[in-house]
Amino acid sequence: MRNGITLDFDTADKITLLVMQDQLKGLRMELAEFQDRKKRFNLEDVVNTAKIIAALELLIPYYGGTP
Repeated sequence: MRNGITLDFDTADKITLLVMQDQLKGLRMELAEFQDRKKRFNLEDVVNTAKIIAALELLIPYYGGTP
């Protein structure tokens, strides 16, 4: 007897896509807060956030979504 759940590939891809889109939305909000000077960030964090945003914008279309 197996424990847990089994997902088909389409469902797993949809979950992955939704998580990445949500993460992208949050990172964009954080970057906007920094640019509006509402929030202070370490410069290294800003650079890393921008890199992650760029990576998500490239990866999301692979899963059929729009960034």
